[in-house]
Amino acid sequence: MIKLVAIDLDGTLLNSQKQISEEDKKTLKQAKDQGVKIVICTGRPLAAIVGYLDELGLNEPGDYSITFNGGLVQKNDTGEIIEKALMPLAHIHELYELAVSLNIPLDILSEGTVLHLPTSAEYPSIYGQLNNLLTFKPIILEEMATDRIYNKAVVAIDTEYLDEQIKKIPADFYERYEVIKTRSNLLEFMPKGITKAYGISLLARDLDIKQEEVMTIGDEENDLPMIEYAGIGVAMENAVEMVKKAADVITKNNDQSGVAEAVKEYVLKPLEGVD
Repeated sequence: MIKLVAIDLDGTLLNSQKQISEEDKKTLKQAKDQGVKIVICTGRPLAAIVGYLDELGLNEPGDYSITFNGGLVQKNDTGEIIEKALMPLAHIHELYELAVSLNIPLDILSEGTVLHLPTSAEYPSIYGQLNNLLTFKPIILEEMATDRIYNKAVVAIDTEYLDEQIKKIPADFYERYEVIKTRSNLLEFMPKGITKAYGISLLARDLDIKQEEVMTIGDEENDLPMIEYAGIGVAMENAVEMVKKAADVITKNNDQSGVAEAVKEYVLKPLEGVD
């Protein structure tokens, strides 16, 4: 019996027009009405997904989201953080040096603000084009305070150039950070061990939900840990190959309400037999 469904946004719940289909909305509402926890699990901060939560009716007491790729678990109605894993300032300094050496842009997410560091004059960040719901602020390294919250670091740049520079990242960075592409033109750094699966596991523990009672749905590389963690891991038809290989189930693509199809089959159908 599935009691919690964690769903990625881009490429999963959102279609090619960045919209949620009526079929997905209706199906998720039905699951929520039957007591299933519907949890958006995203790399974005809460401020960037509020509109989608409102559309889905996931803005009430008892509704939760996992943001910053597992770095925060939050209450949707108040924004209260119930679980967190933050990035220390020392990591920001190290990633700054890496970005300068690779001539790539570096943005640091600090709650709802994106702090843009001057690491590459030649290749400016395109993060604002990818996520225009956030506040962007230029900053120099010396202005970054030790008592400020830092959630993750991102590199947003042309796909071809990004892929070339990724090859130059020293191996030891992969030992200290989660280094993942969340889109073809977006690379993210998180503290080691902080993944979507980590955030889901904390929320499941808090809600007394077992691992086998969790279903996850995703499409990208950063969704892989939660696909592997869940009792039922669902890959979208449009998912990258590594996610498809790890999944228990492959559903329709994000333009065909694949989320609704999976929830109907593996959540709502079993509930029909419950008195």
